[in-house]
Amino acid sequence: MVPIPTIPTETIALHIKSAEFITSAAAPGGYPPPGLPEIAFAGRSNVGKSSLINVLVERKALVRTSRTPGRTQLLNFFNINGTLTLVDLPGYGYAEVPVAVKKAWGPMIRTFLEKRSTLRAVVLLFDIRRVPREEDLQLLDWLEELGIPTIPVITKADKVSRNQRAAQLKPIAEATGLDIADFTLFSALKREGRDEVWERIEDAIAAGQPADNAAETDPAPPPDAA
Repeated sequence: MVPIPTIPTETIALHIKSAEFITSAAAPGGYPPPGLPEIAFAGRSNVGKSSLINVLVERKALVRTSRTPGRTQLLNFFNINGTLTLVDLPGYGYAEVPVAVKKAWGPMIRTFLEKRSTLRAVVLLFDIRRVPREEDLQLLDWLEELGIPTIPVITKADKVSRNQRAAQLKPIAEATGLDIADFTLFSALKREGRDEVWERIEDAIAAGQPADNAAETDPAPPPDAA
C-alpha cells in the first residue's frame, strides 16, 4: 500500500458548506474537466460506500443508497465546497448484476485509475464481517501497481461488538497484507471514524502530488466480478 504522509491542514470535515452532484460517466470522455483534487471510493456492492460518503459530507441522500446491490454502474462525481471532488466508483461482486456489466467493471475502473491525473487517493472499503475476496485484492494490487495512495476503511463496525473487533480485523489484515493499524473503523449509524477518514483524506490532498497514473504496460485483465 502506498503510504500517505501526515501533513497538518485545515479540516474540511468541520466546514462542509456545499455538496453537489456533478455528473456520471463510464469513460474519460464523460469525466468532468480535471481541476480539483479527487478522492475516489471503491468497494464491493453493499459494503456501505454511499452511506460513508453521505456521513462524510453531512447529507442524508447526496449519494443514493439502495437495498439492491450493484445499482451503481457508473462513476459518479460530486463537488464538495468547490474545492474537492469525491468520486463514487461502481461496486463489484454482486452475483445478480448482468454479465456484460460485470465485464465492463474492470476496464472502467482501471481506465479511471490510470488516466485521472487529479486523483489523490482511493478510499477502499471492507465489510468488517467479510474476509476480502479476489476482486478486493485485485483492486488493492492495482492501486499498489499504479502508485495510488490507499485509505483502507472497515465499514459496518457497529455490526459486531467491540470485543469481537480484533477477531474480525485479523483475517482482513492477513488477506490484504496490511497492518491492522492501517485501517480506519467506520460506522454510518454511530458516525464512528468520520473524523479519522477526513483526516486521512486531507493528508492525501495536502501531500499535493498527483498519483503517477500513466501506465506503461497493457492493463491487467479485469477481476472476475461474479
